[in-house]
Amino acid sequence: MSSIIEQKKQLVEEITDKFRNSQTTVVVDYRGLDVSELTELRKNLREAGIEFKVYKNTMTRRAAEAAELSGLNETLVGPTALAFSNDDAVAPARILKEFSKDHEALEIKGGVIEGNIATLDQIKELADLPNYEGMVSMLLSVLQAPIRNFAYAAKAVAEQKEEQGA
Repeated sequence: MSSIIEQKKQLVEEITDKFRNSQTTVVVDYRGLDVSELTELRKNLREAGIEFKVYKNTMTRRAAEAAELSGLNETLVGPTALAFSNDDAVAPARILKEFSKDHEALEIKGGVIEGNIATLDQIKELADLPNYEGMVSMLLSVLQAPIRNFAYAAKAVAEQKEEQGA
């Protein structure tokens, strides 16, 4: 009997660590998805480096309370799966939102973003953000704009001087 309790304690510690270490955790209801759809979802998430797990709600609630995320308990009703991402804060929300467009049975319930409880709307807003590469690209274009504008102005001045000199 005590070994079962020890296993449960270890499981709660494992989930607590995942809550604390992940940048983003998204809580979903997967009821209505068949095995092939769940396999496809797991594959998409795994390719992005996201861990997708199904835990008992009681264990997850205890872990959420241990991680000081007790507000998450209201989303832990019914069949629940958790998507943990340690690297990319946007990826789980984006992948799950895209997947739910084609598979209406998948329902995003809420989650945790960098240690703070997130509502469904906040998760959807996060999903609409560009990924890391997209953000870097946007930053580089912003940084290049002044240089590009200076080059255009210098070229215009040179052309104007050529016309005046000709």
